[in-house]
Amino acid sequence: MTARVIDGAAAAKKLRAELAEQIKTKRITPGLAVVLVGENPASHVYVRNKSRAAEEIGIKSWTHKLPPETTQAQLLAQIALLNNDPAVHGILVQLPLPKQINTQAVIAAVDPAKDVDGFNPINAGKLNLGLPSLIPCTPQGCMLLLRETLGDMAGQKALVLGRSNIVGKPVAQLLLQADCTVTIAHSRTRNLPDECRAADILVAAIGKPEFVRGDWIKQGATVIDVGINRIDDPANPGKTRLVGDVAFAEASQRAGAITPVPGGVGPMTIACLLKNTLQAALAR
Repeated sequence: MTARVIDGAAAAKKLRAELAEQIKTKRITPGLAVVLVGENPASHVYVRNKSRAAEEIGIKSWTHKLPPETTQAQLLAQIALLNNDPAVHGILVQLPLPKQINTQAVIAAVDPAKDVDGFNPINAGKLNLGLPSLIPCTPQGCMLLLRETLGDMAGQKALVLGRSNIVGKPVAQLLLQADCTVTIAHSRTRNLPDECRAADILVAAIGKPEFVRGDWIKQGATVIDVGINRIDDPANPGKTRLVGDVAFAEASQRAGAITPVPGGVGPMTIACLLKNTLQAALAR
């Protein structure tokens, strides 16, 4: 069996087109403010991509770049200004932050109504209770891909590999809301390969390159690979390549459907950020 490759780029393109049409029809200009602290090269690339994607569909985007030595008080002051700016409907503070800043304090400072990352404790609590909220972008993208691939997921056994607040925990909550039977696995889980082999749906978000091997996959399972890891490319000395948390070539021989890396969950994460920004604007 060769798995169907789930095309996240195509799904994201379709979602962006739908959002652009809604923005045009409703004659609204959502505003997205991104706060970037420091000189992390990857963060600068991510922010540029997010801003470009926003502008392309009719979302006004601002990037507030702050120096690496920015204090927590200065960052909180910037967030307070954005919280009170009526033109700003969504606020995204790009992570990671410099060591002198308490990340949780910053996340909690963002107005929950503008928290398009979905990380604020109020939005996390609403998600846990099954109440309407702004849902974290990567888990939301995972669920959209799963629904497009599987339709009704009720009764399926889902395993989430990873327990982070950003992906693991929220995607587990969303799978529960879809009536799946959910297991969360992590570094202390015993007999992890056997746990994976029991799963109809496997969401891998552990941050270890090609950690999940092909023989861990249940025949015909759906695999969502959230991992983005840069490793040396043995075929091209001195070069690197991106891989996920799942050994794609091996897993493709057993899975029924699988997301690639790159081109799977990544594009959906940005599309869902735009979706949350529009949702926040419409709620005002």
